[in-house]
Amino acid sequence: MSSPSIWSLFVDGGWIMIPLSLLALISIYIFIERFTVIRRASTYDDDFMKRIRDYIHEGELESAHNLCKNTDNPCARLIDKGISRIGRPMNDVLVAIENTGNIEVSTLSKGLPWLATTAAAAPMLGFLGTVIGMVQAFFQIANAGSAAQISTFAGGIYTALSTTVAGLIVGIAALFAYNYLVARVNKVMKLLEARTMEFMDLLNEPA
Repeated sequence: MSSPSIWSLFVDGGWIMIPLSLLALISIYIFIERFTVIRRASTYDDDFMKRIRDYIHEGELESAHNLCKNTDNPCARLIDKGISRIGRPMNDVLVAIENTGNIEVSTLSKGLPWLATTAAAAPMLGFLGTVIGMVQAFFQIANAGSAAQISTFAGGIYTALSTTVAGLIVGIAALFAYNYLVARVNKVMKLLEARTMEFMDLLNEPA
């Protein structure tokens, strides 16, 4: 007897496979989209802060501002906010930068709660499908009475367990995707913290 194909498992799983498929498709889209955004945000030019330092020491704040505007990443937006607060108390500058950093991290984390929800909900949906399938199988056996055959019962269990397999696959994949993206976001957070400290040290340097 050959092993069941993915399509046969999908068909045998019933209507529960539809929401599981939707969860899988949306999760794949979110992962690819967030991975692209986070990877772009994690790229950093080592010469950026050197140029910012030179501009600030030379008093060319407008040039520093333009450099930040032309550099499309969270670090540049962070530094740009700090440049716009130069001349104010250092604590005000730091608070402005930290608020901008929180917004940037929140933007990068957009969509991640969906992956976390899928990781928890997909196995539960699969288990729900299994329970429904088992109820249907026992119902058929009860109606068949003494004429019930083991093949009927086994077939019902096979159909029911198809949803559990699908739910576990979707849930595990979503969990790994979520943890991976969270780790990438944390890496960007550390980068932002390092650039914040570097910028604050820059403001305290002698001209």
